[in-house]
Amino acid sequence: MPSLSLKSTRVRVAAATAAALVAGAGLYTAGAASADHAVPRSDKEIPNLTQVQDKIKAYYGDTVDASGQHYASPESNYAKQVADIERKAKAQLERVVKNQGKAHGAKKPAIVLDVDDTTLLTYNYELQQGFHFTPESQDAYLKSTDMGPVFGMPQLVNWAKDKGVEVFFVTGRDEHQRDWSVRNLKNAGYKPAADTEHFFLKNKKTPPAYLACGAKCTTVEYKSGTRAYIESKGYRIVANFGDQFSDLQGGHAERTYKLPNPMYYLP
Repeated sequence: MPSLSLKSTRVRVAAATAAALVAGAGLYTAGAASADHAVPRSDKEIPNLTQVQDKIKAYYGDTVDASGQHYASPESNYAKQVADIERKAKAQLERVVKNQGKAHGAKKPAIVLDVDDTTLLTYNYELQQGFHFTPESQDAYLKSTDMGPVFGMPQLVNWAKDKGVEVFFVTGRDEHQRDWSVRNLKNAGYKPAADTEHFFLKNKKTPPAYLACGAKCTTVEYKSGTRAYIESKGYRIVANFGDQFSDLQGGHAERTYKLPNPMYYLP
């Protein structure tokens, strides 16, 4: 769930549309799709919205507390998939720490992480809104409520920081959401400083000079451009974590790790 500014223009994919994209990708690889088939020819090509939402809830291990709030379960298939990705990432970072200084000179290793559904889990917000994002509802939620961490991510991030790996957060959330986001990251258990040197939010009013695209950056341009800026400060980005492919595209990272997120899609 990247940003107020990004999400206001993004393609929102909850349930049926997400599944339709997967189906569409299969058709393209089979060579059967064309522009004429972009629009479903019958209802049989469209997954049932309610049934797909039910599958999303089952995947996250939907649990409901006494007040009726929905939360993901640490025993869910989602949590298990995330844990497998984290194990692979930690193994890579262990090699980085062990070999630091042998081949990369004075550049300090760093990791870059998205926020929504990469470090903080938006599941409760999504269920509250019925998978329907609005800037107003996001602001109200972030101002008053802390999202829980993505299972296992605070432990991985804190371990990396303790081993000398610098930690940067790069989110599509808007600059005006900074204080709420910093509070949430801290309360969710992330120890690395989310200060102005390590936490980048999208600022369309006064975009930074290092982004040539200015206020009109796409997600890929904004995030890859910010990573390039981090590199220019003498860091070597050894791993980039995100829940959207647009978080990871554009280079400026040795490895990328895609966290699962079937709730929405950001091009």
